[in-house]
Amino acid sequence: MKIKYKPMGAYATNCYIVTIEGKDLIIDAGVGAVDWVVENVTNPVAILNTHGHFDHVWSEAELKKRFDIPIYVPAQDAFMLENDPFEQGTPSVKADYLVEGDELLDIQGIKVQYRHFAGHTQGNSIIEIGDVWFCGDFLFQGSIGRWDFPYSSGADMIKSLQKAMKIEQDFKLYSGHGNPSRLSIEQKAFPQWIAYVKRDIGIMY
Repeated sequence: MKIKYKPMGAYATNCYIVTIEGKDLIIDAGVGAVDWVVENVTNPVAILNTHGHFDHVWSEAELKKRFDIPIYVPAQDAFMLENDPFEQGTPSVKADYLVEGDELLDIQGIKVQYRHFAGHTQGNSIIEIGDVWFCGDFLFQGSIGRWDFPYSSGADMIKSLQKAMKIEQDFKLYSGHGNPSRLSIEQKAFPQWIAYVKRDIGIMY
């Protein structure tokens, strides 16, 4: 597996190209990603989304038009690709496949495991390929995703951190923003993050 990535747009949102056995998966193609993606793929087969925020999906309408390949998105976030709920002018596109929860996909022979970690958005998920998590805005190096946006939930973020804390296998983390990390490193701070989010949303314990 070969991984290329580049920060895109004003929010420096990482767009990823994952190449396995000569097939390219495009993950989270945000603002201004079209030219870079076109220059760095040879056999694109699918566009995958960790969630539906505009800075992660902006270029996907154009890429779908150019390559005629399917778009995969967590089902709860599909409306964000179509309806531009944040009124940013995001080009509308309809996803071809709505991922339900922790779903294992076979994309032209490539095993892609979605793991649902709601909180940052209702559908927010990580994309697991081999020993790598493309974790969107769930986990970052030294931080976690925000839970104070429309369609976000602090209560769901707590549940997701608790769920991720139980995972024993270590994974390389490629986040939606910033530098790579490892799950085992970020897990050490999960109890503090859970306590912080609880205080923020007013859960007493």
